[in-house]
Amino acid sequence: MQRILAVDDNEDILEVLQLILEDFGYEVETLNNGSFLFDKIKAHRPDLILLDIMLGNLDGRELCKDVKSQKETHDIPIILISASHNLSNLFKPSNAPDDFLAKPFNINELIGKIQMHISAA
Repeated sequence: MQRILAVDDNEDILEVLQLILEDFGYEVETLNNGSFLFDKIKAHRPDLILLDIMLGNLDGRELCKDVKSQKETHDIPIILISASHNLSNLFKPSNAPDDFLAKPFNINELIGKIQMHISAA
């Protein structure tokens, strides 16, 4: 079973994501604090990360760069999620997210992006 790590500081969004993704057959871990991202990655070895940009006092874009810059984690696909950010020209190709999804998102679009990136990994 493919594993997804969903990271968002909004517990309601995490709950909805978990229900949707489990309905589609994914094993889902959630995290509401980006400070523990690498601990969660190490413990659960996700096949894909859904990462919100606004995580309280942390910036998901910086966390994405950190994940993509580490040898052990740079191959994990990351889909950044945001209701308010435009990502154009914010990343170098070596530390860019694999995709972006605007909130509110369409469930079919979310699943399509996840399937595309997990099958490509």
